[in-house]
Amino acid sequence: MNSNGAGVQSKLQFLLQTIFSNWNFMRWLRLGLGLYLLWQLVQRPDIFTGLVAAFFLFQAITNTGCCGAGSCPVPEKKDTGSMSEEVKHEEIK
Repeated sequence: MNSNGAGVQSKLQFLLQTIFSNWNFMRWLRLGLGLYLLWQLVQRPDIFTGLVAAFFLFQAITNTGCCGAGSCPVPEKKDTGSMSEEVKHEEIK
């Protein structure tokens, strides 16, 4: 197998690992919303419902979005330890 085939295979393994691992509450919630909206699309065809369903299903399958995959982590607060600065107050008259 040439190197291009090995690259495709490793990308496929990464994709399968992403799809089948790290299922948390938010990912299940997005999947549920997507499936519910997909069912609504089947019952009452509407373009907007289809787009929103596709959006939620894409987020659930690929584990993307700001709500669960660590896409926008909050930086950790650095421990300053015993280095406390003295606050100086000025009295205004």
